[in-house]
Amino acid sequence: MSKTSQQNTTTDVSGVSVIHTQAHSSGLQQVPQLVPISPGGGGKAVPPSKQGKKNSFVDRNSDEYRQRRERNNMAVKKSRLKSKQKAQDTLQRVNQLKEENERLEAKIKLLTKELSVLKDLFLEHAHNFADNVQPVGTETTTTNPENSGQ
Repeated sequence: MSKTSQQNTTTDVSGVSVIHTQAHSSGLQQVPQLVPISPGGGGKAVPPSKQGKKNSFVDRNSDEYRQRRERNNMAVKKSRLKSKQKAQDTLQRVNQLKEENERLEAKIKLLTKELSVLKDLFLEHAHNFADNVQPVGTETTTTNPENSGQ
């Protein structure tokens, strides 16, 4: 089985060379291959949706143009309002969190002070309790000399 192929090269209007290859013996169809004309690779590729808009003339007095501009202006206005509202909401949330943080810090100070007072009271009570209680085995017994002879 010998494979022979034929190549045809055509140049597209966008400056891209298209090589069509056909294999005779295998019966394959043509497969286009995009190859840039210039050795440096050429410029940026332009998507097909943007190719027609590049060279088309826009009539600024047409109704279609005015409608597109009006829709675009409304979309921009809506987007800016949404962004502004989001910034205001964020600022409001920041202020709420600051106030809550201040309240919590004040509560921490109050509870710390209360803990200190209670700790001092406990230590004073424990110290007084320790002074009043004598350890077991060191108790002094008083004997009555009158009853000792009986």
